[in-house]
Amino acid sequence: MTTSDPTDLTSGPAPIDHRGTVAVETARFVAAVKGADLTTEVPGCPGWTLADLVKHTGSVQRWFSVLLGSRIQEPPRGREVDLRLPDREDGYADWLAESATVAADAFAATDPDLPMWAWGADQHARFWARRMLFETLVHRVDAEFALGLRPVIDRSVAVDGIDEFLENLPFAAFFAPTVADLRGPDRTIRFRASDGDEAWLVRLRPDGFGLETAHPATDTADATVRGTAADLLLLVYGRLRYTAENLAHEGDEQLLAHWFAHSAF
Repeated sequence: MTTSDPTDLTSGPAPIDHRGTVAVETARFVAAVKGADLTTEVPGCPGWTLADLVKHTGSVQRWFSVLLGSRIQEPPRGREVDLRLPDREDGYADWLAESATVAADAFAATDPDLPMWAWGADQHARFWARRMLFETLVHRVDAEFALGLRPVIDRSVAVDGIDEFLENLPFAAFFAPTVADLRGPDRTIRFRASDGDEAWLVRLRPDGFGLETAHPATDTADATVRGTAADLLLLVYGRLRYTAENLAHEGDEQLLAHWFAHSAF
């Protein structure tokens, strides 16, 4: 990560408006799938169709909105939420757009600095807006890839998304069990942006792993992957392989293989 302050939730020259960008990313998603064949398979989510992808993303937005509305202070015991899903799939795109409106209403009614339970590092309401953003963005990209489109990811948002993923991954083992296997005898992996000066250094220890914040760009690393911020975001989310031609890697390839085999989110 580019900052030495582990509580800083943004990277780059300006903070990301996570709440506003949820609306932007949802609009891009809706534009991609409006009128598309929703039976189209989604390579980024094996076994899913575009209909499944839209339903999942809108459901997440509505679920997170319920959590914000209830100001949860402990892990929820269920996921009861009225999805108001249309009977016909040709209404799914409009329903997804309405999901973003539900989220916007929840954001407007909730102070982002309000203390709340969250499964990740940041125990405030803002966690849920940030998490919703990258859930929406990555699945928007999934939809565009499925439709043969070339996704565009805003660079500053991509940088923040890499931060968000790597900050929260150590807390994800309860729903992504293989994360618990990300251990090692003091081994390090660096992700380096080729279109900027950002770098992220992850250290695997015998008892787990974490993101180093001191000197990620200059400290030595056992393995390094380089690419644009957008491609690194897709890499950490498993939408690109580290061996892809638009990425460069060096160092311990077994370490890289181990990381990507166990960091699925």
